[in-house]
Amino acid sequence: MRLTAATVPGTPPIVTGNGIATADGDRGIAYTAGAPTGLAHAMADGVDVRGCFHWRALDNCERGSYRTTFGLITVDRKAFVRTPEPSGARLGAIGRRLVLPTASS
Repeated sequence: MRLTAATVPGTPPIVTGNGIATADGDRGIAYTAGAPTGLAHAMADGVDVRGCFHWRALDNCERGSYRTTFGLITVDRKAFVRTPEPSGARLGAIGRRLVLPTASS
């Protein structure tokens, strides 16, 4: 964030694809919790961040395969069942509070 702001001064950044490709739920939660904290720190340093969007809501076909999972909702491609990931719940909780977490929160 800071590098982008320094590279194109006067242009407030918007993160258009933030996420992690992992089937490890704990790792997904950690990343999804840490990203907003990083944004909060950059904003506290004066970076005028205008938005941040998670990579994908649903797992999808990436590079010809469904093996890589990075959605907030897992999709069973045989039964078409959608299951919310814990990382999605964490991100939703942050959104409902309307306050970015910091290292102390």
